[in-house]
Amino acid sequence: MSARKLALKVLSRCRRDGGYSNLTLDSALKNSELSDADKALATQLVFGVITRKITLDHYISNLSSIGGSKIEPDVRDVLRMGLYQLIYLDRIPAHAAVNESVTLVPSRARGFVNAVLRNWQRKGKDIALPDDPIEKMSVLRSYPVELCEKLVAEYGYSDADACLESMNETPPLTVRVNTIKTSRDDLLRVFLENGIDAEAGIVSPYAIRVKGTPITRLPGFDEGVFFAQDEASQICVAALGVKPGDTVIDVCSAPGGKSFGAAMMMENTGKIHSFDLHDSKISLIRSGAENLGINIIEARAADARDFVGALSESADAVLCDVPCSGYGVMAKKPEIRFKPLENAARLPEIQYAILESASKYVKKGGTLVYSTCTILPEENGKNVERFLEEHKDFVAEGFSFGGRDFDPQTTLLPHKDGTDGFFVAKFTKKL
Repeated sequence: MSARKLALKVLSRCRRDGGYSNLTLDSALKNSELSDADKALATQLVFGVITRKITLDHYISNLSSIGGSKIEPDVRDVLRMGLYQLIYLDRIPAHAAVNESVTLVPSRARGFVNAVLRNWQRKGKDIALPDDPIEKMSVLRSYPVELCEKLVAEYGYSDADACLESMNETPPLTVRVNTIKTSRDDLLRVFLENGIDAEAGIVSPYAIRVKGTPITRLPGFDEGVFFAQDEASQICVAALGVKPGDTVIDVCSAPGGKSFGAAMMMENTGKIHSFDLHDSKISLIRSGAENLGINIIEARAADARDFVGALSESADAVLCDVPCSGYGVMAKKPEIRFKPLENAARLPEIQYAILESASKYVKKGGTLVYSTCTILPEENGKNVERFLEEHKDFVAEGFSFGGRDFDPQTTLLPHKDGTDGFFVAKFTKKL
């Protein structure tokens, strides 16, 4: 099976089943015999087509006499793939993009696909964009109009536009060095000596950014000397301010990355209680901790909204990284952009209930951190403001990490901070 055939198969499956593209693609690649180069192409096509779908569909509707919705779904996916290659992949010759696309469809559709793609080569750059600024942003950046409207209202046109476009770009892989086993300088040297395109992170002194090499191919992966973690999440862990010997509770912990980071900052001494709603995910935390050489984590299934009385006011630090809409990680999960905004409306109440429950674990003088991987204020600052109003025994507090000072409420934006879109708020319980 060719890279393009595999990409088409994955796109079709995602469209039919509604699953996350990264999981569907990973499964397909594991069962394929493609070369590394072809796997990279298949990956680029899958994520690129999903990311740029609104843009590609706008062009298809202007290049074809048939309405986009009337085109057979698989044929439409092939057109999207072909146009994506013509528009965004300079290293693929135009004739190859067209010819390979034609071979992917039944004979009855080959002339049609050829005509549409050739049409782009002739007049694609003359296709008009909407006059309305929001609709134009939607087409150019490939996000639904309602999401564009929402972010423009919250951040202004310029920042919203830049933020959305930044999440169309594939981010580098970021790993957190396991400081129980090695140092960043030593691991970075190993990467560079092995010809890996790697550099130190922007903010976190534990971060390394990698381009072009899958995480499983990096030296030290099997030995647990690092794990994948965006710098935004590393900043979140740093806000806890943990030290060796502390007691920490991570109430929504799976797959465990923030618990792992806290354990490393604690030099693997003390105690971490890692909870997650889904019992099936607890094994991920346990196996991850074992691979990293961490033995201070106790993982168990628990609903973060249900307070565990035996742990009342027992923790030096509590992390409340709540379930959220995910609008800050659309670069990694591009299909999130197509979820209706109304789906996020029920989340703030759930998030607040978790935050309230989590606050009961904090000792006097201890730290509570609330975080999300979204950039919607309803899930972020508005929950924080409500909490501070209703819990006078907590105060907001800033923090420092990696030579940078962070506000008590910090929203990280991809185009400004070079991280996932993320929100972190830190509170201290009064003595």
